[in-house]
Amino acid sequence: MKVARLTLSDRASAGIYEDRSGPEIERVIGGADFGEVEWRRVVMPDERADLEVLLRQLADEEKFDLILTTGGTGPSPRDITPEATRAVLERELPGFGEIMRVHSFAKVPTAILSRATAGTRGTALIVNLPGNPKAIGECLPLLLPAIREAIKHLHE
Repeated sequence: MKVARLTLSDRASAGIYEDRSGPEIERVIGGADFGEVEWRRVVMPDERADLEVLLRQLADEEKFDLILTTGGTGPSPRDITPEATRAVLERELPGFGEIMRVHSFAKVPTAILSRATAGTRGTALIVNLPGNPKAIGECLPLLLPAIREAIKHLHE
């Protein structure tokens, strides 16, 4: 399976701090029995046009099965991940964002500020995850059954 993990962070991409969210995605996926995974690792600034180009390239040209973004889903003016994602999706799957918000709200009331979404483009599933490694560790495992099912359907 081909999986891309894209960390959207102006500061991490500038080397101001280390990306911990991307490795957390790999930890969770690695323990989920997806078999052998070919990874693409990207840390990039919050630039909408660049993210749209990369999402299209990964889905259309490189045929990644799963594209997981982390970061850029909040209300800040630089948080552009959901807009870039929606611009490239063929079908939106809002349930992914909904379940993450519901689950996280029980622990952190500000979780409702997340605008994360998900959907499909060709045979790729694209999912926006939180930018916080702890939130990834709590939310991504909840999504694994739906991720498996979506990928199965996309490759029928």
